[in-house]
Amino acid sequence: MNAWTTALGGRQEAEDRVVFDTPAQARLALDSTVIAPLVHLGVLDITGSGAEAFLQGQTSAEVGLADGRFAPLTAFCTPKGRMLANAQLLRLAPEHYRLIMHRELVAPLADHLKKFAAFYKVDLRTRDDLALIGLIGQEATATAEVRFDIVAPTVWHHAGQDDTQLLTHPGPRPRVLACLPAEQALACWARLAESASPVGNAVWCLHDIQAGIAWLTPAHRDALLPQMINWEALGGISFKKGCYTGQEVVARAHFRGQVKKRLVRAQLEGSELPALASPVETADGKAVGEVLAAELDAYDQAEILAVLSTKEDLGPLSVAGQALKLLKLPYPIERLDPESLAARR
Repeated sequence: MNAWTTALGGRQEAEDRVVFDTPAQARLALDSTVIAPLVHLGVLDITGSGAEAFLQGQTSAEVGLADGRFAPLTAFCTPKGRMLANAQLLRLAPEHYRLIMHRELVAPLADHLKKFAAFYKVDLRTRDDLALIGLIGQEATATAEVRFDIVAPTVWHHAGQDDTQLLTHPGPRPRVLACLPAEQALACWARLAESASPVGNAVWCLHDIQAGIAWLTPAHRDALLPQMINWEALGGISFKKGCYTGQEVVARAHFRGQVKKRLVRAQLEGSELPALASPVETADGKAVGEVLAAELDAYDQAEILAVLSTKEDLGPLSVAGQALKLLKLPYPIERLDPESLAARR
C-alpha cells in the first residue's frame, strides 16, 4: 500500500485493493461524484536521448503520436505476439515518456526492457513517488479542473505540467485520472473529498469492465495476443508503423482473421466474484475462456471481462457455478487506428 493511502481512512484488503465504508459505492458513482485511490495501477518512466526509438521498436503504439497531448494505448509483446503488459503511453518531454499500467507488471516489464535499454542510452524508473487518483461522475471533469487548475483533455489524451497530469478515460460516467507527486496526494485528496465521496478502487475497476477495457495482470502475462482483449478496437495497435517485437504475429492475426478468442463483457447470476483466470465453462464442463476482471456492480451482481472462444454456438455458459449472460460492449469489434484518435483534440 502506498504511504499516502494509509491516512485516508480506508482499509487495505490486498496490495492492489483499498476499500472504504461508504455505502453503496458502485451505485453512488452513478448518481454523484466519487474519488478513488488507484492503487492497482503503477507508473514506469523511460527517459533518455534514445527513448522514442527504443519504445518504437518495443511497443504496438506509433510512438510519434504521443505528442504531449494524445496518450495512446499500447502493448508490449514477446516475439510470439503474446502480451507482457498493456499500458497507456504519455510523452512529458522530448526525452521523457511515461507508462501507466497494472502495478504488478511494472517491475517485470522494466526487467524485460532493461535487456535492450543500454543500446539506446535510456533509463527506466519505477515511479513509486507518484500517486494516482480517479474521479468518476457527472461532475468529475469540473471537479478535477477546479482542483488542479488544468483543463481536462478529451478521452485518451492528457494535460498538465511535469509530474501533475490529468487523463480522461471512457466509461459509463465521465472519468478523470489524476497523476501527481505522492507528497501532495493527501492534501489533494482532502480537497477533492469536499465535493466528492471516497470509494474503493474497485469502483474504478468496475467502470473499466463496463467500458470493455482489460488491463493485463500477472494471471495472463505472456498468454494473450493484443487482439484477444480487443486492443485494436480501442486504438491500441498501430498497423501503419514499422517493426516492433511481436509485430509479425500481431499483424498476421489481424490481416488473416485468425483471432480465436475475444474479450467479452458479461454478468453472472450471483454475487460471488470469481478469481482471475477462472474458466468459463460450457454446459458439459468444457473450458472455452477465462476471466480477466471481475467486480460487483451497483446491484451486487458480478460483472466480468473474459476472453472467450470465437466459436459461434457455445451454448449456455457459466463461471464458478454461476450462469453467464453476455452484455453488449460499448464499441464495435473493428480496427480503430490510433492515428484517428490522435486527431480528436
